[in-house]
Amino acid sequence: MPVTLDPDAAAVYKAFQEAGRPPYENGTPAEARELYLKGRVVSNPEPPELAEVKPLSIPAPHGAIPARLYTPKNLRNANGAAPCLVFYHGGGWVIGDLDSHDVVCRKLAHEGELIVISVDYRLAPEHKFPAAVDDAISAAKWIADNAKALGIDTRRLMVGGDSAGGNLAAVVALAARDGDGPAIAGQVLIYPATDFAMAHPSHREPETSILLTHSVIKWFCNHYLSGAADIHDWRASPARAKTLVGLPPAYVLTAGADPLRDEGDEFAARLRQAGVPVTYKHFPGQFHGFFTMGKLLNQANVAASEIGVWLKALN
Repeated sequence: MPVTLDPDAAAVYKAFQEAGRPPYENGTPAEARELYLKGRVVSNPEPPELAEVKPLSIPAPHGAIPARLYTPKNLRNANGAAPCLVFYHGGGWVIGDLDSHDVVCRKLAHEGELIVISVDYRLAPEHKFPAAVDDAISAAKWIADNAKALGIDTRRLMVGGDSAGGNLAAVVALAARDGDGPAIAGQVLIYPATDFAMAHPSHREPETSILLTHSVIKWFCNHYLSGAADIHDWRASPARAKTLVGLPPAYVLTAGADPLRDEGDEFAARLRQAGVPVTYKHFPGQFHGFFTMGKLLNQANVAASEIGVWLKALN
């Protein structure tokens, strides 16, 4: 599929090329994490002012899962309980943390007028699949179990994330539907990874190999998965779930210049076919990762605002 980048996206891509930043796969995961964090300084927009931001520590079998709770100034609070979006950050299950997606979470809390809890799940290759999934599900359960103390309305508990985080959000929604987790009222899937087979055309098109290149995706996957058998596990590839019937309403976002474009598009279509209410938004001139770059790409701010509108309409 021919892809023409929006002028601002093309300018950002050109700047990345001219900067000569080494590809993540040329270094160690630790070096990639450091590079990723440094990039946020130049690309993250100014965060909105919130009422409160505080750390959380979620008990888990391996110790604790760090998390961060965001409360906006305008909170849709009813009888001491507000809606909550549990957010899982992107980064190929290898990079990213609470800080890399801090501004995104602040914006979503502000735009959606709800509590956002960002979850710092364990990363690969130190912790391979399904460690991230286990943490994602455990965090959702703990948040629901402690909803009263956190000021959260369990009837308005949602999950969301970008890229790898979108994958985890979809998996948590599936697990919860099948009884392994709390009731989920909605899912926000921002250019989600849904099928590790990577057989869709967008995984082969030269125009999609921008920032999230075809080679770095393979690097992420090799770090995250233990072998080919994991590809077929729905906890890695939610598109492999036997059925998508009974899942909560979904907001699915895709980008034109993105290797994950086709699998996100297909997942949205399959959700709709399964009777799930779906709001689908495609940004044809943007590349994978644009959502966190609101300082440089205004479409990121548009997307955050539209997701906020969707969250407010949902409950």
